[in-house]
Order: sequence, then C-alpha cells, then structure tokens
Amino acid sequence: MIDTQNNNANGALSPQNGAVPAGYATQAPNSNRLQIDCTLDYVIDAPSEFVFLIHVAQGMGQTLIQETLQIEPQIPFHTFSDNRSGNRFLRLQAQAGPLKLVYRALVDRLIEPVDINAPEVPVHDIPDDVLHFLMPTRYCESDHLGPNAAELFGLLPQGYSRVQAICEWVRGNIEYRIGSTTATTTARDVFMQRAGVCRDFAHLAVTFCRALNIPARLVSGYARFDEPPPDFHAIFEAYLGGRWVLFDPTAMSPLDQVVRLANGRDAKDVAFATIFGPARMTSMSPEVVLVNQNIAVTA
Repeated sequence: MIDTQNNNANGALSPQNGAVPAGYATQAPNSNRLQIDCTLDYVIDAPSEFVFLIHVAQGMGQTLIQETLQIEPQIPFHTFSDNRSGNRFLRLQAQAGPLKLVYRALVDRLIEPVDINAPEVPVHDIPDDVLHFLMPTRYCESDHLGPNAAELFGLLPQGYSRVQAICEWVRGNIEYRIGSTTATTTARDVFMQRAGVCRDFAHLAVTFCRALNIPARLVSGYARFDEPPPDFHAIFEAYLGGRWVLFDPTAMSPLDQVVRLANGRDAKDVAFATIFGPARMTSMSPEVVLVNQNIAVTA
C-alpha cells in the first residue's frame, strides 16, 4: 500500500546550527545530530515530470527532527511513502525554465554497535520479504559473477567477516575514479574495468553477496565527508543474523554519519531524481554537517 499527501510548494526554514524549536525532541544518547542541506538546480526545455528521492528516511536507526522544502518557482507537488521500502518520494510537474529545490533536515543518527559475530542466514530461513534481495538485477548480475565470488570468497568463514572481506577486496581492487562510469554501468562492468565511484563499489559488493546467498541491497544517503564531493553517497546492507547490517566498501564516511534516503535492489530503485522530459541538472549541493555527538558514558 502507498500513503499519499498533497502539499504546497514551500515550508519554513530549517533551524540553523542545529537549534531545535520548542516542542521538538531532545537528542537521544548514542547518536549523532546531523544537519542536511541539499540544493538541486535544473533547466527545463519543455514541460517535464520529476520524481525525487531527497527526503530522509524515517526510522531504521534515525529520527527526523525537522525538515523543510522550498521550490522555485512555487508549484504544487505531491509526496508519497512506499510502505514496503520506507522510501519517501516527491513528484511534481514543472514548466519550461529554471527549477530549484532546497531541502533541509535535522536528523539524529543512532550509533549502533556492530555485531562482528553476526551469522549468515540459511536460504530456507530467509523471510519472504527479504528473498528478492537474493536475485540478480539489472545492475547486480550475481548470476554472471557467481564463479568469481565463489573463487574469491567461497572458502572464507561465513558471516559478518566474509561480507567485510568483500568490502576490503572491492576497496583494494577497484580504483575510485570520478567519471569512470556512466548511469548504465553494471557490477560486471566494474569488475572487468576495475574502476568506479561509490555506486559502483556498492553494486559490486551487493552482487558478490547475492552470489554467495547473502541477501543484500543498495542504500542511498547523505554523508558527511572530510573532503566532500558534490554528490549523494551509496553504500549497502547485508542481511545477517536476522537483521540488515550497513557496510561502506569505499570507507569514505563513518556509517553513523550517513543519513539514509532510500534502499532498493539496485540504483534504479534509489535514484535521487527520475526525469520524464527535456530537463537537465545544472548544479547540485548535498551537504551534511555534524552538529553534535551525544555519546552515553557508563560508569
């Protein structure tokens, strides 16, 4: 089922410097408070339809304190949430001319302990709603890379350590090179050419996991980088010990400073923008600022 809501074009400005208005939740222990500022600019040649995935996910280790959206020019938009994935979509139609979106959010990101002993789940015990994350997809051809995964990782101890070994192999054997891939590059392509960006690293890791009967899914998000590239981040989750566990094969940002946007089978499910019509993006600036760390200390 899908929940929907109609909205006007603009909201009030987000709190600055992490300030939270009266009535909003105080920061939870063992969490990072992160400020999201995302600006997208487009030039549209003729009326076009847009579907965006720029609203942060709710739940799954993060608490949304406040969010606002400004659209210029002011036009109606429509939002809906997919109850299966939790992904929050924004739809709008824009006429020819410039289009600007400014999305801001304040989020508490839970700092979760890592269970390095988390086991792999036998296929017969994988829940029905997780099973499709075992299947090959357009960008993650686990059926083609199965022999490679078996050769590289098939004899390793099963569980968390094997997924971590996959991340380390990808990081050590694939060059992070901006501009080396395109929107149609697949995991198989990346394995052959040995270069890519965060999306490609995540696709390849997901593909290896699925080839080893470990359910895995792509996760998109806003991330705090020490040297921030002007882009969104892509990481992945593996299903271990009966729960989803985050991994970043690029190791570019601490996992507890990545704010989840969406999850899906591969990049086609989590694209931050899908455009139907003659429009092009002229600039984007997704930025994350660490406002405060709140670590509970036990005696």
